[in-house]
Amino acid sequence: MCDTFVALGNATVDGSVILAKNSDREPNEAHEIVIIPHATHAEGCRVQCTYIEIPQVTETFALLLAKPFWIWGAEMGANEHGVVIGNEAVFTKMPYGKEPGLIGMDFLRLALERAATARAALDTITTLLETYGQSGNCGFAHKLYYHNSFLIADPGEAWVLETAGRHWAAERVRNVRSISNAITIGSEWDLASADLVAHAIDRRWCKSRDDFHFGRCYSDFLYTRFSDAHARQCRSTELLAAQKGQITPQTMMSILRDHGPQAGSHWSPGPGLTGINICAHAGFGPIRNSQSVGSMVSHLTDGLHTHWLTGTSAPCTGIFKPVWLDSGLPDNGFAASGSYDAASLWWRHELLHRETLRDYAARLPLYRADRDTLEAEFIASAAGYGGESVAGRADFSAQCFARAAEATGRWLAEIKDQKIEKQLPLHYALAWRGFNRQAGLG
Repeated sequence: MCDTFVALGNATVDGSVILAKNSDREPNEAHEIVIIPHATHAEGCRVQCTYIEIPQVTETFALLLAKPFWIWGAEMGANEHGVVIGNEAVFTKMPYGKEPGLIGMDFLRLALERAATARAALDTITTLLETYGQSGNCGFAHKLYYHNSFLIADPGEAWVLETAGRHWAAERVRNVRSISNAITIGSEWDLASADLVAHAIDRRWCKSRDDFHFGRCYSDFLYTRFSDAHARQCRSTELLAAQKGQITPQTMMSILRDHGPQAGSHWSPGPGLTGINICAHAGFGPIRNSQSVGSMVSHLTDGLHTHWLTGTSAPCTGIFKPVWLDSGLPDNGFAASGSYDAASLWWRHELLHRETLRDYAARLPLYRADRDTLEAEFIASAAGYGGESVAGRADFSAQCFARAAEATGRWLAEIKDQKIEKQLPLHYALAWRGFNRQAGLG
């Protein structure tokens, strides 16, 4: 389960476009950050995606990807032209292809490699979708099949693209927009596949164009309902609308950390067998099997594209650090796997995250203010790097990652000395005991 949202220049404080996303995956499905350089390819080459090969294009753009470690594609990323995309699982009445094929994360990477604008990225995805369809397992430890939606932006515009099998509809964003794990386009759209309405009429999901509604006709009720997609999409839309005209990267980070209107000072992710927030925390049972394992905020101005990434799970326990595609990534152990690895940034942070979960309401406040102060310093300083050299930006990015790592280690030592005030619900404790055992954390 995931959430992606965007604010255009008429909704941000500085006229920029800002896209943000939490990637929600299984608790041990580590996220990694990679930069793929610009490349040229010989005629006739093919590219190996997660499961299948397809013809390669002659030129692919440089990419920044935040991705599940085992998948070729990505759930969120950016390219050298400032195109940024986040994808979402959506659950539909159309049959899921279980044979090896292109999955949503592959479409996202292929679009970023091949498209210099948001509209071109949309066209790339829909062309590939109509050519190959979408199929293949998208789950890590547990098989999972779904269709996909995408929020696609560049420094000038943004589009929502939602799919069901080979059918699709697209809507141009007007100011702010969010998507979650449900089809949000209804009876109006800007672009669509030729047979979108006709197929629904043939299947008796509606009688005519007059009563056609994409979400109502094509959505699977059960999975959509238990994903809490509509509640999360309404919550992110409400938060964006409340700050329209004043939205900043900090606004988007705050929304990515949101635990819902009910989350007071004593809130904890432990209770409950259902319910998923924008900042998702895994728990007991099949409905709460997703965790926000990576987060990204892309700030697109005319002169600079600054990407803020945690590189870690649970944005409420992590720190957003700046990355510029042309200045590369610091040497920080971005490679990851499904088991604990002390050399991995993602897994080193998991020690803090999972210790925090042992008494969330008491332990998070021990370092939350320090987290916010450090992050605010990064954001304020990054604003001055528009005119800096590539080397200057690379050095600043490396400093931010190093300072965040030092803070993470310090916070871990502090909270481990804190006596647990409230025991976890048994079902929640058992769930995380199992996750930890599977990851080799005891």
